[in-house]
Amino acid sequence: MELSAQFLSAIEQNFPQDFMSRSADDLVTYGKDWTKIFSPKPSAIVFPRSTEEVVKFVKLCSQFEVGIVPSGGRTGLAGGAVASQGEVVLSLIRMNKIGPVDLLSQTVRVQAGAVTEAVHQHCEPHGLTWPIDFASKGSSHVGGNIATNAGGVKVIRYGMTRQWVLGLQVVTMQGDVLELNGALEKNNTGLDLRQLFIGSEGTLGIVTEATLKLTRLPGELSVFFFAVEDISGVLKLFLEARQAPFELMAFECLTDNCLKAVTEQLGHVSPLQSSAGAYVLMEIERPTTANAQEVLDSWLTALFEKGLVLDGTLAQSPREARDIWAIREGISESLTLKALLHKNDIAVPIAALESFVTEMDAMFRRRHTEVKVFTFGHIGDGNLHVNSLKPASMSREDFLIFAREVDQELFALVKKHQGSISAEHGIGLLKKPSLGFSKSVEEIALMKAIKKVLDPRCLLNPGKVLD
Repeated sequence: MELSAQFLSAIEQNFPQDFMSRSADDLVTYGKDWTKIFSPKPSAIVFPRSTEEVVKFVKLCSQFEVGIVPSGGRTGLAGGAVASQGEVVLSLIRMNKIGPVDLLSQTVRVQAGAVTEAVHQHCEPHGLTWPIDFASKGSSHVGGNIATNAGGVKVIRYGMTRQWVLGLQVVTMQGDVLELNGALEKNNTGLDLRQLFIGSEGTLGIVTEATLKLTRLPGELSVFFFAVEDISGVLKLFLEARQAPFELMAFECLTDNCLKAVTEQLGHVSPLQSSAGAYVLMEIERPTTANAQEVLDSWLTALFEKGLVLDGTLAQSPREARDIWAIREGISESLTLKALLHKNDIAVPIAALESFVTEMDAMFRRRHTEVKVFTFGHIGDGNLHVNSLKPASMSREDFLIFAREVDQELFALVKKHQGSISAEHGIGLLKKPSLGFSKSVEEIALMKAIKKVLDPRCLLNPGKVLD
């Protein structure tokens, strides 16, 4: 897409001098997200400071038919923030204001460019938090979290992003500003358009501000690391944890090869002396009763008596807790250091996890015995990260062909178990060809109809999610 002289002249006349950048470094930096397979080719990057500037710019793009890619922290893994067709990237990085915490309503109003961790830090002195939490919280933006309906490690306790957004300010491609729901807890006045934009990946409108719902900071936390035999053992432990006398905050699992990758590549030390087929990282909010330790000790003793765990440890300090979490959060990085990695982020109903994993493992063994599969994820919400690593004996080209082919079989298996081909990172460019595995023909037709109403010329994040 070549920007016309008239369009560039209008930018120069109507916006501050530092509003637009066409430097080579900025084009590369802001033209992509964490997905590595798409080449960034934006025409320019713009940096608005206010909703008013976003409106003015969007109207200009509509006039000159210029495509826009909304951009936040660019931590997505589906190509949702990639500008590959000469679009202009609209970066919200300068729109990062965080308003005062409203203690009465337990809310905070923020601009879309506010960093997730900065919101946490802003609310913490008041004993409150916005409970959306994941490894990329130091880079991700609230607007991006909303656009992708981000999940993370605490979904089992708090749910997805959409459950913690009371109100939205959205700019449409026509330049209209929608104020959706404000700070209302209750509002039964027809369709909740706020929910339409949450998870739409910037294809329907640009989120510029949000009123976030807060909750109290959790009390004292304990972090455990358990060894179990296999996925069946993981699920048996999960059932026991669901029925335990404490609040479950996170329940993560990883296979033995994931643990070995982290210890070998990143130098982390396993918390356990023994090895096993799978491991569970469990974080809980400790009971507040006077006999809390006695209750916890009794529950742990019962785990071993019932044979539900092979080994286990409890973090004895905040540092030990951070070290255990570092193992879980370092898996992706360690695998990337080993060899070319093909990632999948899928979800199936929790009740179907054991049969799904059994069938998936058999499928990979049948397809190619040399390809190692590394599985980890958020068992508490049925979300698995399935990673296949290129063996040294296979060329890059053959591995990518294998990955595309095996994806079709994997997604068919996901569909069989009524699951989702994208649990956390959306569809973007990466998963678009496979959307039909998770959405029916009728659903996709409705999605296209909604897109046509809000963005009839397909200028907003063009080519993402839908053709």
